Amino acid sequence: MSNSASHPASDSGSVPEVPIRDDVIRLGQFLKLADLAEDGAQARDLIADGEVRVNGEVETRRGRQLVRGDVVSVALATGDEQAKVS
Repeated sequence: MSNSASHPASDSGSVPEVPIRDDVIRLGQFLKLADLAEDGAQARDLIADGEVRVNGEVETRRGRQLVRGDVVSVALATGDEQAKVS
């Protein structure tokens, strides 16, 4: 466990970091963990519709393995949301 805070108070312009337990996490799981999708069905639909980007590239594989440092962005009706795997 780290002693540093993993969720800094709101730093405008920064991408929120979402810690993962293991070395990798699947894209669909990460969308839920980062609150970018409400549930697995929404995560699946967002990915299938091409609304999800990993490191700036559209990703259509729900099982895509993410590693620390990857940045995920989702185009939502309310605007683009981002989260970084940490």
